[in-house]
Amino acid sequence: MNIAIVTAEFNDEITSRMLQIAQEKAKSLKITVKYSCMVPGAYDMPILVDALLAKKDVDGVVTLGAIIKGQTKHDEVIANSTAKSLTELSLKHKKPVSLGISGPGMQERHAYARIRPVAERAVEAVAKLAKELEKIQ
Repeated sequence: MNIAIVTAEFNDEITSRMLQIAQEKAKSLKITVKYSCMVPGAYDMPILVDALLAKKDVDGVVTLGAIIKGQTKHDEVIANSTAKSLTELSLKHKKPVSLGISGPGMQERHAYARIRPVAERAVEAVAKLAKELEKIQ
């Protein structure tokens, strides 16, 4: 199985660790990471995810990010629009896209606590969905 990983640079101290853990998890599951791409923030992911899903050598895409609450509801806007766009792309291409983006509504300390579980589950979800899709196609 071949996957791509798209990681948000925003909150890099968190997301760079998420990327390391996701790569380790993929390796332990014998999944090849064909592409690893960086984007400025979670909101910027859909255009790259769309291009990656169009590639024949990509079975699914893992997204990694951390959307931390500020003083406004901007985090909710970013999280909702990104999740909706990623879901639509998954359906369009009929390939899994995992939502390894923690937030919205969380404080920085919560984001640190979620690094490992979110990154690992994002890889596991793409792997499981790709296998199930393979069964019915």
